[in-house]
Amino acid sequence: MKEEEIIPAKDLSKFVNNVFLAMNCSPKDAELSTNVLLSADLRGIDSHGVARLSGYVRLWEAKRINTKPAIKTIYETPSTGVIDGDQGLGLVVAPHAMRLAIDKANKCGTGWVAVKNSNHFGIAGYHAMLALEHDMIGMAMTNASPLVAPTFSTERLLGTNPICVAIPADSQPAFVADFATTTAANGKLEILQRKSKQAPIGWIQDKEGASSTNPHELKDGGALIPLGSDREHGSHKGFCLGAWVDIFSAVLSGANYGPWVPPFVSFLAPPADPVGEGIGHFVGAMRVDAFRPVSEFKQHMDQWINRFRSAKTVAGESSVIIPGDPERESEAVRLKEGIPINEKVVDDLKILAEKFSITFPK
Repeated sequence: MKEEEIIPAKDLSKFVNNVFLAMNCSPKDAELSTNVLLSADLRGIDSHGVARLSGYVRLWEAKRINTKPAIKTIYETPSTGVIDGDQGLGLVVAPHAMRLAIDKANKCGTGWVAVKNSNHFGIAGYHAMLALEHDMIGMAMTNASPLVAPTFSTERLLGTNPICVAIPADSQPAFVADFATTTAANGKLEILQRKSKQAPIGWIQDKEGASSTNPHELKDGGALIPLGSDREHGSHKGFCLGAWVDIFSAVLSGANYGPWVPPFVSFLAPPADPVGEGIGHFVGAMRVDAFRPVSEFKQHMDQWINRFRSAKTVAGESSVIIPGDPERESEAVRLKEGIPINEKVVDDLKILAEKFSITFPK
């Protein structure tokens, strides 16, 4: 059997949209959810794309996802707000929050929105990049299932808690820094599991806190490690970043935080003693012209990017990579040539096709 199957983006998009419709999403929400999910695959972030689709379906079947949410703003000031996602798909709730942040930024210069009672929101980049078309800087972050041990701990208290900042430029592509606050996201382990490969040193630790290369270590009580891998290499900095995301996304919004964040997998029940509601996000938008003229800023962003791109490189490398370059290049290739889907993910998708009587793309 082939290790992966190449599926045209258009065909895959139609299939995913039909799955969301089968989950009783409205046509508008199904289209939005599909766009968010496919953006991950197109941008080469395979861990957060269609590989997650069966997980969403299982959470919906377990009645932990509401596909008809009444998303509402429960608190706000002219420049801030808190949203209750009503257990909706984070793929829908987070863009709603970002649009509110953009609206507030239009009026006040900046807009900041915290979210509670939501679910996994896909890649942070999709939400942060919504601000770019408005000549704004966008920011998005979310907490997640507790799989990460803080520095010096064996307990899993934090999620991979990603952060994204998207900054517009002029003739150069936007600067888009989208990263987990762990050495590697859990989805990267799942990819290694599908490929029967070992994890690099510094990604995970076993239940005693010793370094491990077993990609299945989490199932045996192990944990992901904060960005930096260990104390000597700066894991305390990754711990600080992950904690920041957790506090902004949940302590500020009223969502669950730390070990109380509900698991993504449906076979594990949420904690019996929640401290909040659902998963939390935090998004923001900043109008560039609240600081300096847009054209002037964009010209200087071009100069910044060009200078870093032309930096002298180490042997074997052609240029410095600007955040967002690999994802943008992947998107161009995959839109043209199709999206490679791992064979085990294909099998999962075919099970969904049979479950909902949907034709799987060939």
